[in-house]
Amino acid sequence: MATIELRNIEKRFGETYAVKPFSLTIQHGEFVALLGPSGCGKTTTLRMISGLETVSGGTIHLDGANITWQKPGYRNMAFVFQFYALYPHISVRENIAFPLKAEGMAKSDVYKRVDEVVSILRIENLLNMRPGKLSGGDKQRVALARALVRKPAAFLMDEPLGALDAEYRESMRAEIKRLHLSTNATTVYVTHDQVEAMAMADRIVVMSAAEVQQVGTPADVYHAPANLFVARFIGSPGMNLLAGPRRGEKVELPGTGNIYTIPAPQREVLQAATPEGKNVIVGFRPEAAMLNEQGALTGEVYATDMLGAYKLLHVSFDSDTVVHIRCDRMVSHPIGARVRFDLDPQQVRFFDATTEKAIGPTQSAGTAPISVQAANAQEKAA
Repeated sequence: MATIELRNIEKRFGETYAVKPFSLTIQHGEFVALLGPSGCGKTTTLRMISGLETVSGGTIHLDGANITWQKPGYRNMAFVFQFYALYPHISVRENIAFPLKAEGMAKSDVYKRVDEVVSILRIENLLNMRPGKLSGGDKQRVALARALVRKPAAFLMDEPLGALDAEYRESMRAEIKRLHLSTNATTVYVTHDQVEAMAMADRIVVMSAAEVQQVGTPADVYHAPANLFVARFIGSPGMNLLAGPRRGEKVELPGTGNIYTIPAPQREVLQAATPEGKNVIVGFRPEAAMLNEQGALTGEVYATDMLGAYKLLHVSFDSDTVVHIRCDRMVSHPIGARVRFDLDPQQVRFFDATTEKAIGPTQSAGTAPISVQAANAQEKAA
């Protein structure tokens, strides 16, 4: 296990930021996912932690020791890549044993350790095969075994499931999480797939345009996004976002007669943050909308998706505004039908239309969201 501290690290190429300055502490045995779209800086961050990429500013610490300029081979971190990087001309056993042999470990100790690792990953039947004969999922298990055999201080994983099909990805998510729990290893995991991040991570670092947008638990980033980017990026579909002017205790939303009354606990903060008549954005997840014949909001069914356990209604407020409502799979509404619904006030979030940041204190799953600014303040205080 290891604690990894990133202290105001950044990466620039000339005047262009690949990663803007931020701080983060990854605790012993924690699983942290770096999540964001392509080009956001998540892989660059991982490469800086590993030493494969030099930092432009800031420092990196492993268990309190400054390793910023230490070579990758001396950091005791195991890197798992998206494309397995296995040696095709030798067996699975020899692939797994290779890092230990390179370190000069005695042959008897090497194969004892290999046997321990393959037992954990349950790949004993693959030992005498060569990589070319393996499925994608089995290749990734071998790559994990080769990383695990060294007993590293931390695992660094760069989109390890990106090359697998849907069935293998699902099984390997469970495999990686089980491995993490059984070894209690500190893990930093890069992905653009929010399902992977939500399913496996203890905390998620959401990144966009070289900048950290929010740091928090999966519940934090889903239920209490720090800004509009996180609200849109997390969730499938993303959070419904409706803009309209605030008039006293109400917000005028798109469509005919759609007036949303601000819940009492949020009125004071919202009124202080938004002048009368200024646009505010009302955000809610599809499951926060409840069909109700007497509901305050109304729209026309634009399309429906049958998703097995539930149905997703796409409801048009006007030509530019469609919201998504999750409902019982037995509910039947024809295209063009008008529906009414209410919102669960506990699940409604508000955003500033100018800054795009969340307005007011929010609470989700008993934990307040952690913005990167708050995380940085905690780092400086520590």
